[in-house]
Amino acid sequence: MVCYRNFYYITMLRDPVSRYLSEWKHVQRGATWKTSLHMCDGRSPTPDELPTCYEGDDWSGVSLEEFMDCSYNLANNRQVRMLADLSLVGCYNLTFMNESERNMILLQSAKNNLKNMAFFGLTEFQRKTQYLFERTFNLKFISPFTQFNVTRASNVDIGEDVRQRIEELNFLDMQLYEYAKDLFLQRFQYSKQEEHQMNRLKRREERRLLREQRAHQWPREELAEVAVTEDYNSQVARW
Repeated sequence: MVCYRNFYYITMLRDPVSRYLSEWKHVQRGATWKTSLHMCDGRSPTPDELPTCYEGDDWSGVSLEEFMDCSYNLANNRQVRMLADLSLVGCYNLTFMNESERNMILLQSAKNNLKNMAFFGLTEFQRKTQYLFERTFNLKFISPFTQFNVTRASNVDIGEDVRQRIEELNFLDMQLYEYAKDLFLQRFQYSKQEEHQMNRLKRREERRLLREQRAHQWPREELAEVAVTEDYNSQVARW
């Protein structure tokens, strides 16, 4: 007997600058992605296609400037790359096509895949994310999501010039996030309106049933009054 399962792809997106700073702090503490195979079209990238940004076991203690200076740092535009179909652009082979065409295809692929996912949420909108998740999958969490605005990334004090450079390094992620935020808020507004309409129809149906119930009760009450009156009149006649 063949058992078929339905798989639902979901994801969470984050403000690109905050996400980039968070990854930097993570790498600074010694995190690596050495075990990641980066498989694409059935193979991993060659060392020439995907060089490392550091020598040794990890990149512990890396400064933000060093982190930004590595041109093949996978932290750059990570959200677009993780969502896009890399096989459309020759995977990690940067000579497969020119850079502008590659970027355009990656961004559009990421947008399409995000739009077609069963669900996606935004870290910066925890309560709205919870609401949409519950509406999408018809379930309820036992407790509300908590919006943590104080994170390791938020504790990093950067100047406007550094922020601008991070945005430039993640220009594809910036565009994807704006698209995602607009789509997310549209879906949230639509779900709210749909819920409001359903509640209104539900209340209307409840009022209709109540009117019908009352209509069935009134004739019985009138018959009871007639019976009491007839009984009283018969008693008077006997007296």
